[in-house]
Amino acid sequence: MEKQKNAVGRRKEAVTRVFISKGDGKITVNDKDYKNYFPLVYLQNQVEVSLKTADVFGKFDVVVNAQGGGLKGQAEATKLAIARALLEVNPEFRPALKAAGLLKRDPRSVERKKFGHKKARRSFQFSKR
Repeated sequence: MEKQKNAVGRRKEAVTRVFISKGDGKITVNDKDYKNYFPLVYLQNQVEVSLKTADVFGKFDVVVNAQGGGLKGQAEATKLAIARALLEVNPEFRPALKAAGLLKRDPRSVERKKFGHKKARRSFQFSKR
């Protein structure tokens, strides 16, 4: 059996480790099928988009360990991790993945709450009288 490749993806507070190997296209997330783990269709599409961009959907088995964050963060972290793992399998996928913007980590995350404020930027209500 061919050696499996692995990669890490991060988004918000979510961290996913992906193990990719030749197979028949089975994708499992935390020991569940990804369609059961991510019930929303747009999250399922996030998981599939890297494989479809490289035109290898159904040719690799993907095992994902997801921790932290919410479902959306985990799905987008998985998207990045699969793209990085595909580069290890075949560096020729790079131009297509890069053009689709799948190799860039999304740096946005929740801004911290400041003291003297109700939330990160929202102040307490001000009353002049």
